[in-house]
Amino acid sequence: MNIAKKWVLLAVVAGSMIGGAVGGTVLSASSGNAQSSNSAQSTNAAAPTVIRSGTFKPNESKAHEANESAQREAQEDAGQVPTVP
Repeated sequence: MNIAKKWVLLAVVAGSMIGGAVGGTVLSASSGNAQSSNSAQSTNAAAPTVIRSGTFKPNESKAHEANESAQREAQEDAGQVPTVP
């Protein structure tokens, strides 16, 4: 292999490495910004907003009821989605 071919090969390898590094940086920066903006929105909210369709149906199994607080049971009996553990 002559010296000119070695330089061309070296240039191609170096260009590929630089291109890969730049491409990886650009892709990680754009996905990182999207993720941080979503997490910033979710941490700013006091409670997550969930839109549910239909009616609330409480879990009345004996195993569930044994570990349930009085506040939660009162919310379930009132037909509300429980907000307390």
